[in-house]
Amino acid sequence: MNTLSHILKHKIVSIIRGADPNDVLKIAEALHEGGIKILEVAFNSPNALSLIKELSLKMENKLLIGMGTVLDAATAKQAIEAGAKFIISPSYNDGVIQTTKQLGAVSIPGAYTPTEIVNAFNAGGDIIKVFPASSNVNYIKEIRAPLHHIPLMPTGGVTLGNIKEFQKAGAVAFGIGSALVNTKEKVTSEYLNKLVITAREFISLVKNL
Repeated sequence: MNTLSHILKHKIVSIIRGADPNDVLKIAEALHEGGIKILEVAFNSPNALSLIKELSLKMENKLLIGMGTVLDAATAKQAIEAGAKFIISPSYNDGVIQTTKQLGAVSIPGAYTPTEIVNAFNAGGDIIKVFPASSNVNYIKEIRAPLHHIPLMPTGGVTLGNIKEFQKAGAVAFGIGSALVNTKEKVTSEYLNKLVITAREFISLVKNL
């Protein structure tokens, strides 16, 4: 299965941002135990590129690893060379998209307005990250009416309470940050156990639609 098909099948992209690098592998293992198949490490996290390398090596057959918060082409290139299979941005940057595609990775640029979404898709974005989604399910539904051919991934504000509504509105994938991995909490055995349970809840909601 190629990277894009994997994302479209498994749908949930778990975002790790700002975690202690020593905790990231434990978090990744707990997410995998809970059924998560896709993991994004935000570039503005400590040791982000090193973490991509480590996770790509140690979780190679368990998690699809990508880099998020990528703002320029140079960072996209570094991330892909480190092992990232997909590149996610909070904004639309043509250079990031082109570099990502040239290097054989999946491009998920961020956009919000209809114009931005169309431009990002026409530039080669495989899935468009609608950011910030801010729990606004109706916005996804309204955007999908004229732009139904563009695959959308709401990010920011997707929770256990609304993920099914986002999927019903037409979202093909979901970027989930602190609603799943809250890096402000101390990583203890209790935290990791709770993470497994929360991951399973997200997976169950998406599967049971």
